[in-house]
Parts: sequence; C-alpha cells; structure tokens
Amino acid sequence: MFLDYFALGVLVFVVITLFYAVIAIHDIPHLMAKARNHPHQDAIHVAGWVSLFTLHVIWPFLFIWATLYREDRGWGIRQDGKLSTEVEANAEIARLHARIAELETKTLEKENA
Repeated sequence: MFLDYFALGVLVFVVITLFYAVIAIHDIPHLMAKARNHPHQDAIHVAGWVSLFTLHVIWPFLFIWATLYREDRGWGIRQDGKLSTEVEANAEIARLHARIAELETKTLEKENA
C-alpha cells in the first residue's frame, strides 16, 4: 500500500518536473536575447511561447535569431571584425540613394520610349 502511494508521488513529481523543464528550455532564447540587449527580445519571448504550441518546430530558429545580435557589433561584422563607422554608413546610404535615382531614371526612360 505504501509503495503504491510512493510510486504515485514519484510519477507526479516527474510529470511536474518535465512540464517545468520544457517551459524553462523554451525560455532560453529569450534569456539570451535579454542578456545581449536584443532589439526584438519581446518578440522572441512571445515566439518562444508560441513554439510550445507548434510542437517546438520554431524553437531552433528562435535560438538562431537570439544569437544573431550582439550589442557591441550589432547584426554583423565587417571583414576586419570592426564596426563600420558613421561616415562609412552615411557614404553607403548616399551610394544607395544615387543608385535608386539612377534606376528610377532608367525606368522612366523605358516607360516614355
């Protein structure tokens, strides 16, 4: 009689432990994003809860998403491993604006022709 109750107690303990372990595992990407000061940490947290209902299919993608951003280097690094300066970023934006203007001009010329 005592062993029946003991076995039931062990079974309940194991089920509750597994339940909380699954929830804790799915919170790992959010904790990583929070530690890295990720700009999308709230979205990662919500997606972690959604992954519980999608049978954990999206959890690996959340893990990757959480690890992509680092506060010291942003989303990526240059070839030499340094952050791009503001001047380089502004120059790149100016080049892109010029290219867009050129493409729009070509498109208008083709439409008028």
